[in-house]
Amino acid sequence: MDAQWNDSQPIYRQLRDRVVAMILDGTLQEGDALPSVRNVAADFRLNPLTVLKGYQELVDEALVEKKRGRGMYVAVGARAALLKGERQKFLDSEWPRVAATIQRLGFRSEELLAALPPSPAPVAPVSPVVVPAPAAGASDTES
Repeated sequence: MDAQWNDSQPIYRQLRDRVVAMILDGTLQEGDALPSVRNVAADFRLNPLTVLKGYQELVDEALVEKKRGRGMYVAVGARAALLKGERQKFLDSEWPRVAATIQRLGFRSEELLAALPPSPAPVAPVSPVVVPAPAAGASDTES
């Protein structure tokens, strides 16, 4: 996380937004622990109550779950819920302006698709390596 804060909105809200971005980017996966309130407060010289308030917003939105005595963890389904909300927000607030610019400039859909940067290939999950147990009666040395 970046240590730069701006004055446009409260720090706890900026912290919440940064955690949301980390979930959307895949930096934080479902089940991953969030950095502790104490560590974030110390690292960014914030009041622990500010950090806690930002984290509590994530809990209230069911994006993060508290595990008493163990910390806070990214909830199952958090990324999917965020994607749904962020996509709708984009379509409602940003897309009309983008669409108007596209029409004003006379772009064709083929031109826009050709201008897209290549998307990264999805990373396949790694399967665990299973080492077979030695057969009964087998020894380390063979004659």
